[in-house]
Amino acid sequence: MGKTILFDVDGVLLSEHRYFDASALTVWELVHSKNYLGLQSDRFHTDVTESEVGELRAEVFQDDEVLYLIKSKGINANWDMVYLTFSFQLIRLLSQLSETNGEYVKKVLQDMTLNRETLQEIGEELYKAGIEPDYKTFVPVMKKAEAMRGELLTYLNYVAYEMTGIETMAFTRNSELWELGRETFQEWYVGEGLTEKSIGRPAYQKGKEGFIHIETPLATMEELDELFTKLKEEGHTLGIGTGRPALETVEPLENLGILSYFDRNRMATASDVLEAEKKHGDKAPLAKPNPFTYMFAWLERSSIEEALLYTFTEEEKDSVVIVGDSLADGLAAQSLGCHFVAVLTGLSGQKARLEFEQNNQHNIINNIKDLYEAL
Repeated sequence: MGKTILFDVDGVLLSEHRYFDASALTVWELVHSKNYLGLQSDRFHTDVTESEVGELRAEVFQDDEVLYLIKSKGINANWDMVYLTFSFQLIRLLSQLSETNGEYVKKVLQDMTLNRETLQEIGEELYKAGIEPDYKTFVPVMKKAEAMRGELLTYLNYVAYEMTGIETMAFTRNSELWELGRETFQEWYVGEGLTEKSIGRPAYQKGKEGFIHIETPLATMEELDELFTKLKEEGHTLGIGTGRPALETVEPLENLGILSYFDRNRMATASDVLEAEKKHGDKAPLAKPNPFTYMFAWLERSSIEEALLYTFTEEEKDSVVIVGDSLADGLAAQSLGCHFVAVLTGLSGQKARLEFEQNNQHNIINNIKDLYEAL
């Protein structure tokens, strides 16, 4: 009997490095652009070269050590990565400001909504105090956190208390600050020309070309065609469960000529996660490692409510295979009780093997082209 095979996209079918580039540029913009904090604002511009992108990513993510840490804690969504990295930087800056302007920092953390206007105001106070950004402290502080997955987002409130002595609940998944990071990220990834189609408004910051047009597949087109043809001929149903929004899932796969292999009713994306979180805010975050994305795909996108409540029977567990590159994908598969195949083409490469094995995930392949033999 054919199985339903649900593929992650980034790190499995397509390289995820452009997403990490966009994430780094987003944090960089939120810190340095006058539209936000505006620190060292002469550094910010949108016509970044390839070499500049690499240098900025190395600075913001500390040669990707920040990314390795976040992913090791089960966070896989780029929007959450942006939120964690920038929010930590904001807390660090406010902790320094509290030494000379504690009442203002208390007002920020307890009374003010963290949005674009607030960030501009905070930036002015930081500038007057001569406080500058420093990306080096994220890993030493956050690696001590016992929090995992979605709990890591609200753990920021504890970090804020530890650094400032001020109790706060300013940092939550359902916040204007998280949304601001998401929209700014989308501007970088899809570019000015597709921003309105992506997030429903024109680009706030003009001049971004976008990365969506330069996607890199992780196997040749011939290898992917051969794999998907074999799987379809043997009766398997192919679907998608990705942290990408719908636009960034459909267009690249269509441009590469492989979209037709997938059942469109079994393609769940970050756009579906956002819709579900808007309807059921108390359930957020629903991004991986929460199994919602994969369950929604398996249920053919029939009902958000059903996907939140459904539990696989033993027979159904055996009929589903999730193919992913991250711990978050593996944890989602474990939650569902279904099969999981790990692919070593994500951020950590071969180093991810030990992490998978430590989480009792032993069906591991080097590249998506090896999936047929693994099945």
